[in-house]
Amino acid sequence: MKEQKKNRTKWIHLRLTDREFELINSRFKKTTCPKLSDFARKNLLQEPVVLKYRNESLDDLIAQLIVLKNQLNPIGNNFNQAVKKLHTLNQIPEFKQWILTFELEKKILFNSINEIKKQMQIFFEKWLQ
Repeated sequence: MKEQKKNRTKWIHLRLTDREFELINSRFKKTTCPKLSDFARKNLLQEPVVLKYRNESLDDLIAQLIVLKNQLNPIGNNFNQAVKKLHTLNQIPEFKQWILTFELEKKILFNSINEIKKQMQIFFEKWLQ
C-alpha cells in the first residue's frame, strides 16, 4: 500500500512579541530545520529537533588562515614581478637598482613570514590546550 500524502490543511495563528519572535528565531537558526514552521511544528508535537554543531575553535582558525592567505597572495605576486623584472634587465645600473628594491621586498616578505609563524604558533598552543 502506498503511504498517504500528509497535506497540512489546518492553521494555528499565533501572536508573539518582538522579543518572543527573536528568541524562537534564534533557536530555529541553530537547528537543521529548513523552515520556521517545521521547527515550530516539531516543538509543539514534542518531536526531536536536530541542532547544528559548530566547532568555534575551527571557525576561528579558518578565519585567521583566510587573513594569512590574503597577506601571502600579494607577497607572492610581488616576488613573481621582481623575478620577471630580473630576467628583463640588460645593464648593470638597472641590476643594481633591482637589487636595492628587492632587498626591501625581501625584508617585507620575511617580516610577513615571521608574522605568519607567530600566528600559527598561537593557533597550535590554543589547539593543544
